[in-house]
Amino acid sequence: MSEQTPHVKKPGWFTVNVLNRSVAWLTRCGVSVWGSRVLEVRGRKSGEWRRTPVNVLTLDGRRYLVAPRGHVQWTYNMRAAGGGRLVLGRNVEEFTATEVLGDLEKITVLRGYLRRWKSEVGAFFEGVGPKSTDEELLAIAPKHPVFVIAPVRGE
Repeated sequence: MSEQTPHVKKPGWFTVNVLNRSVAWLTRCGVSVWGSRVLEVRGRKSGEWRRTPVNVLTLDGRRYLVAPRGHVQWTYNMRAAGGGRLVLGRNVEEFTATEVLGDLEKITVLRGYLRRWKSEVGAFFEGVGPKSTDEELLAIAPKHPVFVIAPVRGE
């Protein structure tokens, strides 16, 4: 699974201009919509902070970011930066990120993510859902980067 499959499902106008902006605005105001946060990660070329709304999945005591739309800009930036910030209102949490490459862990995370947000993101997973077989999840896993995140501890 270490080989990347270029896969992107670009959002439509309504998603970009209404849904994402609404969720990002609510999140910046401190209202989390089903675990939403604003992800801030430095651009790999510009060094500028880039922002996008994301859903943080907590599973077995670990936290994950999943890219339902595939290998999008924030995933490339996350690989280059090795972490970023999660924002909810005035709370800003710095974190480190490590991409999940192991099949078993990735299948478990994708299943948990779909269990929680299938109604919101199911269209991006080609008919695969939380009740799909391990083989079906494994088949789509290369198209959806997953990162385990951990808070940066103060010194």
